Amino acid sequence: MFQFTLTGTCGRARTGRFVTSRGTVQTPIFMPVGTLGSVKSLSPEDLHELGAQIILGNTYHLYLRPGCDVIERFSGLHRFMNWDGPILTDSGGFQIFSLSKLFKITEEGTTFQSHIDGSSHLLTPEKSMEIQRCLGSDIIMCLDECIPYPANREQALAALERTTRWAQRCKDYHESQGPGPHALFGIVQGGMYEDLRRRSAEEIEAIGFDGIAVGGLSVGEPKELMMEMADINLGALPQEKPRYVMGVGTPEDLVELVNLGADMFDCVMPTRNARNGQLFTSRGTFNIKNATYKYDKSPIEEGCECYTCRNYSRAYLRHLYASRELLSYRLNTIHNLHYYLDLAGKMREAIGKGEFDTFRKDFYSIRNTE
Repeated sequence: MFQFTLTGTCGRARTGRFVTSRGTVQTPIFMPVGTLGSVKSLSPEDLHELGAQIILGNTYHLYLRPGCDVIERFSGLHRFMNWDGPILTDSGGFQIFSLSKLFKITEEGTTFQSHIDGSSHLLTPEKSMEIQRCLGSDIIMCLDECIPYPANREQALAALERTTRWAQRCKDYHESQGPGPHALFGIVQGGMYEDLRRRSAEEIEAIGFDGIAVGGLSVGEPKELMMEMADINLGALPQEKPRYVMGVGTPEDLVELVNLGADMFDCVMPTRNARNGQLFTSRGTFNIKNATYKYDKSPIEEGCECYTCRNYSRAYLRHLYASRELLSYRLNTIHNLHYYLDLAGKMREAIGKGEFDTFRKDFYSIRNTE
């Protein structure tokens, strides 16, 4: 069961709604990253209170630990982690690329060594589909080939062509398992080459998926180049399907990509940076460890309605961080995710009112004024 409806536009910015068997998601939306079946330091109840509509799990990590043999005993990841909302799982390809010390890509799939114990594994398009179905994912991602930046044209073309062939294999396997609640998204590649990006978008759309993701961005390229490639892909993708920009990014990235027509995002930045003491506000970011906050009685951001800002001062949060108290991770993460989810909500509201241009100008006008 999956259905996407475009509900409004303002320029290229758009609002939408997709329905899954576990709930409805309003877009644009940010998806908190729960790599190992947990958004670090938070409970599912916290995520509900924050207004998270959908979260992300990681195929590579969950396959290695705890493994499908464990998760199958709970009839899927939702019951295992006690989250009753939708879950999107990535294919595992990027983690193999980024974490494995040794991996080899062939037409069959990717052979890699586990970053945990060095054991050898083969992830094929079919195996990725099998694992994600075991997890009970509401949105399953096709296995693609990730390439580094910079990559030459020959490398980008080869990865694009393999990604297309693997996408067809993913769809064939997915359909062979019969109807179910899982939506399937294809992934566009093409490196930093405009014509390859357009070609990949055409080929992935021709196969036919419930939604399409823009992959291969935020891999070390300059921000201007990332936006250029995103602009090309988002302008070429069909209006009637959700568009997911993977692994991005800063609040500014989200605003600019929504302006270009993106619907869905995920990134570890708000959670990882929270654990490193970096906090997001409408005026920019700051690090809570700085000595200037030692006596500061104010919240992270005046007017913020998150649990952390309603109850705790910057001075206390600095003390927790300096003392390496685990509560620091939790309170900082609550605020940062609230900021990201609230930003997505404000963008939906502005688009619905036909005022996204004004929202975007106001967003930048108050950045870095603290």
